[in-house]
Amino acid sequence: MECKKEQNLNSCNCSYDPCARKGICCECISYHLKSRQLPACCFPDDAERTYDRSFEHFARLVTHKKV
Repeated sequence: MECKKEQNLNSCNCSYDPCARKGICCECISYHLKSRQLPACCFPDDAERTYDRSFEHFARLVTHKKV
């Protein structure tokens, strides 16, 4: 499968500029899941900028209907 990095970057809301995985979704997801996290694209922009990408943070956002 060919990576569509340039196309993926159009919808990537990751605010961590030096990230080497930006636009390479398969690597990003794999990296974050190993740390019990979700990638930036699962979070609204304001929540993503906190860099708390934990499952628990995501669950709180769902509970408060922010996701």
